[in-house]
Amino acid sequence: MNYKIVFLFLFSTLCRADDGYRLWLKYDPIKDAGQRAAYARSAQFIVLNSTSPVLKTAAEELQTGLQGLLGKTVPIVANAGGKTGSIVLTVNPNQPQLNEEGYQILNRQNTITITGKTGFGVLYGAFALLRHLQTRQSIAQLSLTSSPKIQHRMLNHWDNTDASIERGYAGESLWKWYELPERIDPRYREYARANASIGINGTVVNNVNASSRFLTAEYLQKVAALANVFRPYGIKIYLSVYFPAPKTIGGLKTADPLDPEVNQWWADKANEIYKFIPDFGGFLVKANSEGQPGPQDYGRNHADGANMLAKALAPHKGIVIWRAFVYKADGKADRFKAAYDEFKPLDGQFEKNVIVQVKNGPIDFQPREPFSPIFGMMPKTPLGMEFQLTQEYLGFATHLVYEAPIFKECLDSDTYVSGKGSTVAKVIDGSLHDYTMTAIAGVANTGSDRNWTGHPLAQANWYAFGRLAWDHTLSSEVLADEWVKMTLTNEPSSVKTVTDLLLKSREIYVNYNTPLGLSRPWTGVHFAPEPWQNRSSRPDWTAVYYHRADSVGLGFDRTATGSNALAQYRPEVQRQWNNPETCPLPYLLWFHHIAWTKKLNTGRTLWDELCTRFYTGADSVGWLQKQWASVKKDIDPETFASVAGRLATQQKEAVWWRDAWVLYLQEFSKQPIPAPFKKPERTLKEVKELVNIYQLR
Repeated sequence: MNYKIVFLFLFSTLCRADDGYRLWLKYDPIKDAGQRAAYARSAQFIVLNSTSPVLKTAAEELQTGLQGLLGKTVPIVANAGGKTGSIVLTVNPNQPQLNEEGYQILNRQNTITITGKTGFGVLYGAFALLRHLQTRQSIAQLSLTSSPKIQHRMLNHWDNTDASIERGYAGESLWKWYELPERIDPRYREYARANASIGINGTVVNNVNASSRFLTAEYLQKVAALANVFRPYGIKIYLSVYFPAPKTIGGLKTADPLDPEVNQWWADKANEIYKFIPDFGGFLVKANSEGQPGPQDYGRNHADGANMLAKALAPHKGIVIWRAFVYKADGKADRFKAAYDEFKPLDGQFEKNVIVQVKNGPIDFQPREPFSPIFGMMPKTPLGMEFQLTQEYLGFATHLVYEAPIFKECLDSDTYVSGKGSTVAKVIDGSLHDYTMTAIAGVANTGSDRNWTGHPLAQANWYAFGRLAWDHTLSSEVLADEWVKMTLTNEPSSVKTVTDLLLKSREIYVNYNTPLGLSRPWTGVHFAPEPWQNRSSRPDWTAVYYHRADSVGLGFDRTATGSNALAQYRPEVQRQWNNPETCPLPYLLWFHHIAWTKKLNTGRTLWDELCTRFYTGADSVGWLQKQWASVKKDIDPETFASVAGRLATQQKEAVWWRDAWVLYLQEFSKQPIPAPFKKPERTLKEVKELVNIYQLR
């Protein structure tokens, strides 16, 4: 062994500032000598008797991880010569307990075997073993068996050709289109490693508000270069497509999905794509939504449009992911109902390779929403989940919001479509309706910032999404604990503190932003508090459309006396939310218009409860700051300083949100701010001026 090289490696690792680039794949040296030795006894060799690129990737990742954790180079060999203390990578198709991507890890007599039905299973198993070591768990008699519950686990990037990212808060796009395909940025491989480590197996590289340019040969070469990097990590590439592409780049006079020439154009385009990318995943489509063109422009429906694309992809085993995020500009309608009304009648009319992708809630990635009523109501059509990692309504890259509780809140919700226990998770994993295809997507929060996500702790949202996409039964706490240990520190007290801080961050944000089911003010940037905003080209792009504050009270009546959106749910769900006396407080204002003086089950009136939550929410950011300060000794200085600075900004902006809401709503409630809370120091006029300044910057 070359001890000088090992020493230099350890020294450079220990002395390097943690800028967040390595994410949860840091592989820093294990400090406990006894634990390090115990791991090392089963890691003398990595045995790989295969030329498979995917298996080679698994072996090399193990080698990298073990070198960092154990401080020694573990050789990759074709045969261990009968010696114990090796990690053996093997593919065995005869594993009935596994699906195509599942893995089994067994430690017997200091020899660890990682087995999968395919090389992809072995790759995921290799990362699982490293995660086990990174979180300092025992490997004595190690026995792990795991298979993903959902087939297509992907990130949706809303990235554009000019390097901008719609709803991107961590710099510019990761994809340097102007350099591709000639130059391959090393960061593409790091991105693939990170995704594979948490089980993500697909990525859509461009914005759903798509440009036809991505379907030209110029860009297909660029996309193919990315696909070549991603392939050894088990990641398929997908493209968002612009529905009128046959007109904009094909020279046709129409994009009518029932027109034979249009169908032929898409079939030819699919053939061209697969020549560039043989394992291309398929198309993601946003159509007839927020001004985007689609099949309804020609008097057709969503199934007509999706099926046309599906037929073009079918010979190549590609899939169409058709977004259900649709709503029309109708001031008399309830946007809550739009997706259900358009898609429920089409159940059973889609081709077999179509998945309808549904946002977790019926509006648009709000801090808290009830689950979309579509889930469970289309048993003949595979429904995929769309979550958002980028914090469009959650404070961008400034505010700390750990999103796993948002994901779990939706996944664990009971639709009751087949009796009690018919959770949203069982809908999207296919077990409830025997879907032949399943999918879950997260709108990515990555960008060109060195630490990938802007806010260092926002990496936890990327991590948690991937792990839940693989296994939705995991808890928010387990995922936070894993991420903290792999990314920040293994010191027990600090792990506990940061995990607790993460778990409480979402509710703190909701309290100063949208408590009691209060709907989010609607502004162009989706950030600044502007509950008074009432002018737009369409009513559902105003704030007042959602909160409906008046002299009587607050909230959107979605019962039979209002929009009757509740009728879209099963009776068992309706009963939970229909009665304002028993409706859970987190959803109260989603479904009811409540009088300011109405006494809630907290013992306070609506007005007093709102004030209590606005104030305590803003004050709780101070608690976040204190908790973070207490772990300073165990956190890398660069990471600590970055988070501390963002928390200071969050505290200031939380008070801004509190003041905007309280002062604006007080004009309707005519109620005093209850003790012990003090009246805001600024006036409503001053808050409005502050928002105007923000909108200009």
